[in-house]
Amino acid sequence: MTDDMSPAERYAAARKRATEQATALAPFREMYDFALDPFQLEACRALEDGRGVLVAAPTGSGKTIVGEFAVHLALTTGRKCFYTTPIKALSNQKYNDLVARYGADRVGLLTGDNSVNGDAPVIVMTTEVLRNMLYAGSQTLAGLGYVVMDEVHYLSDRFRGAVWEEVIIHLPESVTLVSLSATVSNAEEFGDWLDTVRGDTRVIVSEHRPVPLFQHVLAGRRMYDLFEEKDNRRAVNPDLLRMARMENSRPGGNGDRRRPKREADRERERRQRSRIWTPSRAEVIERLDAEGLLPAITFIFSRAGCQAAVQQCLYAGLRLNDADDRLRVREIVEARTAAIPDEDLHVLGYFEWLEGLERGIAAHHAGMLPTFKEVVEELFVKGLVKAVFATETLALGINMPARSVVLEKLVKWNGEQHADITPGEYTQLTGRAGRRGIDVEGHAVVLWQRGMDPGAVAGLAGTRTYPLRSSFKPSYNMAVNLVDQFGRHRTRELLETSFAQFQADRAVVGISRQVQKNEEGLEGYRAGMTCHLGDFEEYARLRRELKDRENQLARQGVAQRRAQAAAALEKLRPGDVIHVPTGRFAGLALVLDPGLPAGRSHGRRDLDHHDGPRPLVLTAQRQVKRLAGVDFPVPVEPLDRMRIPKNFNARSPQSRRDLASALRTRAGHHEPGRHRRQRSAAADDSELSRLRAELRAHPCHGCDEREDHARWAERYWRLRRDTRQLERRIEGRTNTIARTFDRVYALLSDLEYLRGDEVTEDGRRLARLYGELDLLAAECLRDGVWEGLEPAELAACVSALVYESRSADDALAPKLPGGRAKHALGEMVRIWGKLDDLEEHHRIHQSEGVGLREPDVGFAWAAYRWAEGAGLDAVLREADMPAGDFVRWCKQVVDVLGQIAAAAPGDGGIGRSARRAADAMLRGVVAYSSVG
Repeated sequence: MTDDMSPAERYAAARKRATEQATALAPFREMYDFALDPFQLEACRALEDGRGVLVAAPTGSGKTIVGEFAVHLALTTGRKCFYTTPIKALSNQKYNDLVARYGADRVGLLTGDNSVNGDAPVIVMTTEVLRNMLYAGSQTLAGLGYVVMDEVHYLSDRFRGAVWEEVIIHLPESVTLVSLSATVSNAEEFGDWLDTVRGDTRVIVSEHRPVPLFQHVLAGRRMYDLFEEKDNRRAVNPDLLRMARMENSRPGGNGDRRRPKREADRERERRQRSRIWTPSRAEVIERLDAEGLLPAITFIFSRAGCQAAVQQCLYAGLRLNDADDRLRVREIVEARTAAIPDEDLHVLGYFEWLEGLERGIAAHHAGMLPTFKEVVEELFVKGLVKAVFATETLALGINMPARSVVLEKLVKWNGEQHADITPGEYTQLTGRAGRRGIDVEGHAVVLWQRGMDPGAVAGLAGTRTYPLRSSFKPSYNMAVNLVDQFGRHRTRELLETSFAQFQADRAVVGISRQVQKNEEGLEGYRAGMTCHLGDFEEYARLRRELKDRENQLARQGVAQRRAQAAAALEKLRPGDVIHVPTGRFAGLALVLDPGLPAGRSHGRRDLDHHDGPRPLVLTAQRQVKRLAGVDFPVPVEPLDRMRIPKNFNARSPQSRRDLASALRTRAGHHEPGRHRRQRSAAADDSELSRLRAELRAHPCHGCDEREDHARWAERYWRLRRDTRQLERRIEGRTNTIARTFDRVYALLSDLEYLRGDEVTEDGRRLARLYGELDLLAAECLRDGVWEGLEPAELAACVSALVYESRSADDALAPKLPGGRAKHALGEMVRIWGKLDDLEEHHRIHQSEGVGLREPDVGFAWAAYRWAEGAGLDAVLREADMPAGDFVRWCKQVVDVLGQIAAAAPGDGGIGRSARRAADAMLRGVVAYSSVG
């Protein structure tokens, strides 16, 4: 090939090779046994050119390669690289990956649980750890050249997302930022913001999945393709649409009456209908196994459902591993769990868990012991676990791809209600299907459910809208840290650079443009209503005020009449003869039961207490009906009274006929009810009289073109009203973050944590306390609430700062330690109440993402017992809590105890007690290292 080149071409090719070999990218590419994709190369070249990058690509597309190139660049140039992740499990996984590539001496790990080789040039950490370093001015930041923010779309998370923005805003300008995101629909907008706050940033979006994904619906024994290719267009499989129609049609329904069905049609429909059913979990796995679609992850939006699925597969006798696989599973499991004391194994459900693993089946959810989850992940990647039943937390970045992903349902509990999963969630979950370098295609399988709409499923699968929305709000801790570093004025400016404000301002641009158009329209309308006799705008204002006053009086009159009518109904008694003024049952009627919301009822009670009285009446036409307030727009008065026979039966036609006959005879002496005409409130209203007089006296009242001008004026007022609403929206959006900061600042000033640009000693203590209840913890330290507590008692109190019950029922009357701990917990709730009132005064609301939730004492007894030294069996039994949840809450308590030890004043007893409490909590299952 070289022989066919001209000398100039050979020279150009040689120069290109030499240039490429001189870059850091060439040796980096040789570290991988596969060719890099175009989007990976584009991002790496941008990094080497000194630009920041935002890479938005599907799950499993290999965007972490770009993060690893940043690590490579840092090591090549003698600088540091921090690799941040949203969750500790992902940090642990990335740490192990980088150690395998670069060696343990060059890679460190910093999470809330672990600190390994913290001075290494490459450190993997959770994003919170980096945020805390930035505020503390840590020496570890020296020489930092690159920060990788994996799963950066996490900044949408309403609980923890603000941390990502804090880091992005506060990183030194010299640091190059590598942002890795799932596919989002507004990547360019996010990139524009990064460009604003970080400097030159390249946005690289890839929609390409390296392994194509096929969508299916499993109904009965048959796997249907969700889509059908027809005329180069993708449409919903007509078989699925036919099945949905068939299931929705009921025998004997309208469809059956339209035309008689032949016996052959009915038999064919019965056969088809018999194929529409939801297979069991064991049947689904067997079907996937038969199709060669294992390993599979089945997403079940319930921990209990995941555990039950494993048990169902075991009871069904499912075995996915052969004898050799079972032996390898046992060896790995025993090696990874050797540190767990034998007496804890039974409590942790070890033997049932091991049996499932040996058969190739496992659950994966937050309620499991972290070690157990990590073993499941390791075995799954090695092909020794072939069916995993998981909650959606598995989709948050753990490297655990499968050949197939199964969704049992498309509805999940979102913390407040059962809601349909979003297209973004569907994409995130099904993105696990298809292992790069192993599978030629991935498969997403949705199980058929009664009432399923195949078109809606296709909409989820075909939509790629996953917008990134900021959840940034200034917290108390953030406020004191920023004021300490930058002062109040500069802090406000910094907060205005947040992505939250950037998005709000972008929306303001569009609204402002509309306001501008409206202003031009108003000028045109103002010209159209110009009158040569006088100021028609003033005349139009008088007309509008007059109309508004008339409407107001009319509404008052309706309300007054309605109240009078309801009062009259309340006076009715059984036996009253009345005239129903309007409605289907207008005419003479006998009251059988006044239907009062309270008090005795003489008949069947069937009323809505919000509608007032609903009398049950017999009409002159022998009908027994319960009437409502709408049937009485005017007050009703009894025309006469009749005795209702004791043996009267409203269900008996004869009884109704006899009593209705007596009613007609009795009422024949009375004229139909006539109601005194009420004088209109408008007739006596002085304001209305004044406006009418001013209107008649105005010069424009005599204009021949008055009604033409009035039409232009009506358009003018309508457009002006719409414009004012838009202006109010702009006012509501502009400087929203800074206004929230001003409220937080004012509250902290009231409590003397801040004094102008100065952070007080108490404020510095608050600056070391991170978490939702940071201010409550600072107040407890200042008031000495925890003074004199034993370590176990302090652990119980601190648990109330971190724990949140999974449901309202979990928080009902929990068991509490007694004595000083109980008193201290009561004081914490009292202080929270005081702070809650103060937040209300400063208009700081939790609904806006700012403010303090109430401390939750639901974990206090478990924390107390564990810190006291009680056994795992006893603590878990008393707490009625899964081991994984117990470990997670204990580690969070330990984390806050460490903060309190660092923040406690002087060498007082609280600091010592906090350190001893942390040591007491870090034992047994809580102390197991999750770094393998």
